[in-house]
Amino acid sequence: MTLLAFVVAIAVLVVFHELGHYWVARLCNVKVLRFSLGFGKAIYVKRFAGGETEWALSAIPFGGYVKMLDEREGEVQAHELARAFNRQPVLRRMAIVVAGPLANLLLAIVLYWALFIHGVPGIKPVLGVVPPSTPAAIAQLRPQESIVSINGQATPSWQEVRWVLLDRVLQKLPAQLEMRTPEGAVIFRALDTSALRPGDLDGDFLQKLGLQPYQPPIYPVIGKLTDGGAARRAGLHEQDKILRVNGQAIPQWDAFVEVVRGHPGALLNVEVERAGSVLALNITPDSINEAGKQIGRIGATPQIDRAAFGAMLTEVHYPPLDAFGEAVRKTWETSVVSLKMMGKMVMGEVSLKNLSGPITIADYAGQSAQMGLGTYLGFLALISISLGVLNLLPIPLLDGGHLLYYTVELIKGSPVSEALWEAGQKVGIALLVTMMAFALYNDISRLILG
Repeated sequence: MTLLAFVVAIAVLVVFHELGHYWVARLCNVKVLRFSLGFGKAIYVKRFAGGETEWALSAIPFGGYVKMLDEREGEVQAHELARAFNRQPVLRRMAIVVAGPLANLLLAIVLYWALFIHGVPGIKPVLGVVPPSTPAAIAQLRPQESIVSINGQATPSWQEVRWVLLDRVLQKLPAQLEMRTPEGAVIFRALDTSALRPGDLDGDFLQKLGLQPYQPPIYPVIGKLTDGGAARRAGLHEQDKILRVNGQAIPQWDAFVEVVRGHPGALLNVEVERAGSVLALNITPDSINEAGKQIGRIGATPQIDRAAFGAMLTEVHYPPLDAFGEAVRKTWETSVVSLKMMGKMVMGEVSLKNLSGPITIADYAGQSAQMGLGTYLGFLALISISLGVLNLLPIPLLDGGHLLYYTVELIKGSPVSEALWEAGQKVGIALLVTMMAFALYNDISRLILG
């Protein structure tokens, strides 16, 4: 599933990116010699009847290219000089180059549009426990209050809360939160985000702020038992309610788990309520090695109140016209936040641990695909934005680097020198290789260290 989801994601994103270059090149009457999905040696080539473009599938699947007629890459016959890329006015060349990243951003808008019409599942932004001394506690936020909006922007789910607050954190600006109490009253609170350090963005920065989703209580009632587990061997039944363990009251399931994990191989005196009667059982948790530490396990899971958890779910959807506006807004804001994150990385204000490479992307592709089509399309939209923004950076070899050269040409009235072009290409290669090395290192670190 992971491999298939990753291959499909790469194929879709690359095809749309290169189709952007291809379509605008054709509009500008530039001859396209080859459209390739992948790099390296072509393993399949097809030219349609009457067509002038070769459609190729190449051996290295991480990318693609559109090869246009160009005097710098080979001899061009006199009757086709007008169709060579290098002979086009600078504005046309800029349009062809920028079309690739713009195609990725347009793809993201279309995907978000479809998702917002259909409905995006999420979790209602209701606060759970607010740890003391955190910015949320200082702002006097309380458990079970709902975040209605942040600085005037509606936040119908925790996903929106995360994105809006990330932008405020990157700018080190306070966030004005509109809250709704459990009783229905509307109040406003100022959340200070300036206390976060760069390293806090490496993990869940919302927890650093003291914001975490509310979870309905899970009571210590047995839901299922594992065959052969310590709980079943000791005579524990499904629907049994745990009252006390070694005389200690057990109000919720977490407390029971904590006691069991802390007593591997030790006898526990457990009082349970079964059909209105109180019974005493002796349970000895099995000793299990977890990350080099022995913990206790009895092979039991709790009974979940699915109605209570279902009440915390929401689905964000809009009418078609409103959905399009939301899709444009979402794409724009995600692009801006991505650029800010990259800028903070360059300035050393955000850790390079936030860079992800192909291994992490493949992992997320597989996870999102297993969660459903809607989640996978949301993942595609996010990666498409990242690809579009990355290619617009003014780095030689990328589309943004070419745009930089053409902008200089537009200003000075003549192309940049070949020497400068070649020097820029070398710098671009060095920057991209360095960035990919960091990304792969982060991928491997996540696999090894979690």
